[in-house]
Amino acid sequence: MKKLLSLLLILASFFSYAQTDSIPIPMKNGIVFYEKYYPMDFRSNKNQQSVKALQWFGRYFSDVAEALKVADIKSGKIAGAGAFKVIVGESGNYFWIQMQVAISVTDSGYLFQSYDYYEKPVEKGVSNEYSKIEYRWRDYRQGKPWSPEDQPFFRGIHENTLAIMASLEKAMH
Repeated sequence: MKKLLSLLLILASFFSYAQTDSIPIPMKNGIVFYEKYYPMDFRSNKNQQSVKALQWFGRYFSDVAEALKVADIKSGKIAGAGAFKVIVGESGNYFWIQMQVAISVTDSGYLFQSYDYYEKPVEKGVSNEYSKIEYRWRDYRQGKPWSPEDQPFFRGIHENTLAIMASLEKAMH
């Protein structure tokens, strides 16, 4: 009975680890690429929604120097750079993540896209330059993590990007 209980505990820990290890970061043409289309709230028009998206962008990424690159209310195009911080543990190490964000508003809805993700580690003994994350993501998915901090690193990217998307969706209603 004791062996059976031990075996069940080992299997349970294996399955819970396997479930927490899967991080659904989407890819498109070989790069990390988040994209979601939101149908339009028909109580407002394209120009009103474009203004809301522009205001949201300015508030959400106010701390990113020269964040806004495109702001065309008439065409419904808003684009620029976004950034957030990912803390990877109790070591004090963290990463700055920078990516491109594009919002396209049409008469029927709006499209959110984020891509060109770069990481900048902030830890002792590591270069503090921005670098693309695709090679690191590829190796992680193939079971070859670069460091023990990879799982919280990628989970942080995914959760922060989803939070950005949820914030935009809330601002657009």
